[in-house]
Amino acid sequence: MSTPVIEIDRLGKTYHLGEVDVEALKDVSLTIGTQEFVAIMGASGSGKSTLMNILGCLDRPTAGVYRLDGNDVSRMSKSALAEIRRTKIGFVFQSYNLIPRMDAQENVELPMLYEGIASSTRREKAREALRAVGLQERAHHLPAQMSGGQQQRVAIARSIVNSPSLLLADEPTGNLDTAASDEIMGIFQNLNDERGITVVLVTHEPDIATFAKRIVRFRDGRLILDEPVPNRRQYAQIKRPAASAEHAASAVAQERIEP
Repeated sequence: MSTPVIEIDRLGKTYHLGEVDVEALKDVSLTIGTQEFVAIMGASGSGKSTLMNILGCLDRPTAGVYRLDGNDVSRMSKSALAEIRRTKIGFVFQSYNLIPRMDAQENVELPMLYEGIASSTRREKAREALRAVGLQERAHHLPAQMSGGQQQRVAIARSIVNSPSLLLADEPTGNLDTAASDEIMGIFQNLNDERGITVVLVTHEPDIATFAKRIVRFRDGRLILDEPVPNRRQYAQIKRPAASAEHAASAVAQERIEP
């Protein structure tokens, strides 16, 4: 039996705010295996963002154990956690966090820039990551020359360029229209199914959650539901209109940019 990518046991997180203690997570146990695709849902303040911060090694639990790929990261040093984030975890956020003055390829190369990787290798790996999200033809476009969906694809390419075993996505479709959101979820499905990357995604949108294989729901810091998605949506089976509003706007913008 393979080692789970994520294994948390009786995890707790308490924030000390002056004289008040706030329990953000309470006695949470959860296992996520290789090549799973899990959607985390819950109201604001339910604990899902705190959990994502801990899973991403951006915060530490105050109780319990968190193992990533079989390694207990709960008490690792800051430098060790930074190395874990660099080599094992990819992050995708609602805001794309691209550098405006850099083109798509340069943005994707950023995680490799300070690792001493040869420029030719960086370029090759960045091009491969852009191909994986269907944006190889936009490699030399600036963020301002791309639609929101295309910018999010660049952000996803950047997140996978170092071949992480775990991809954490926090509301990645929050700024996108329906068609672009579906496309992004199709990319996550492909990365999960074809590349074997474990995906954990936070969303408020029930229709987005149904692209996952499993839904985990939180309330008041506790895990209250963990079940497979009964009728999973597959991007390849979605009937799409000729163009969404965003894509139409992108096409118009592209005509203005390119001769």
